[in-house]
Amino acid sequence: MTEHGVPANQIDTSQPHPARVYDLYLGGKDNYPVDWELAEQVLAIFPTMKSGAQINRAFMHRATRWLANQAGIRQFLDIGTGIPTQPNLHQVAQAVAPDARIVYTDNDPIVLAHAQALLRSTPEGRTAYIQADIREPGKIFAAPQLRDTLELSRPVALSMNALLHFVPDEFGPYDLVRQLVAELPSGSYLVLSHVTPDFDADTWGKIVAFYRNSGIPAQARSLKEVIPFFDGLELVDPGVVVATDWRPEPDQPSYAAPGEPIPLYVAVARKP
Repeated sequence: MTEHGVPANQIDTSQPHPARVYDLYLGGKDNYPVDWELAEQVLAIFPTMKSGAQINRAFMHRATRWLANQAGIRQFLDIGTGIPTQPNLHQVAQAVAPDARIVYTDNDPIVLAHAQALLRSTPEGRTAYIQADIREPGKIFAAPQLRDTLELSRPVALSMNALLHFVPDEFGPYDLVRQLVAELPSGSYLVLSHVTPDFDADTWGKIVAFYRNSGIPAQARSLKEVIPFFDGLELVDPGVVVATDWRPEPDQPSYAAPGEPIPLYVAVARKP
């Protein structure tokens, strides 16, 4: 067993994992030397990656609050959950709507080790966890944890934050998103964030190479490549924008230095 209570043979420490590297960028401790090595390569050429992770996290908080408060959403499906970082999505949603229900999904056993933190729901609401991959949409929607937690006759917010840049074109990411959205009723939402090379193609080419050489599939996408993820959906204002421009809140830290380009596109869109 590991210190996390997961059988050691289920956690591969021979190569980095994106959830653990992201945890490192956020200042977490659930990562290993192999993850540190990759992060050090990235930070050496892009030292603002840590602030980028915080900016992504802040977008998730704002989008979740907007969905629960303004759109009246009470059900969330978060795919690519990552290692829990306070506040988690369910805490943000349930702070607005205590009866909100959330299903988390990730493919890393170390996230499963922390699932208890993801299951601390309000008495009025509910949370559940599924260990599955975005490339298995059928498995996600067939899981009893999802069926017992969410009512698929009512709108659901599908959250995929900092996930699809780990799904290169060879895995059919656009089709996967369409399959997932197709399972949701009218009035549901798609929430998405995605890194982009648009502001520094050379640096992001190197970062993607670092990840791929470490065994992690990766692909940064331009604005023109991110927009098609929302085909058939109604974009919520202000549309597909850099993360800091999506409905900023007056009292929220910027995390970015003045004038610093934010290589992260985000958007929220409604299924008609």
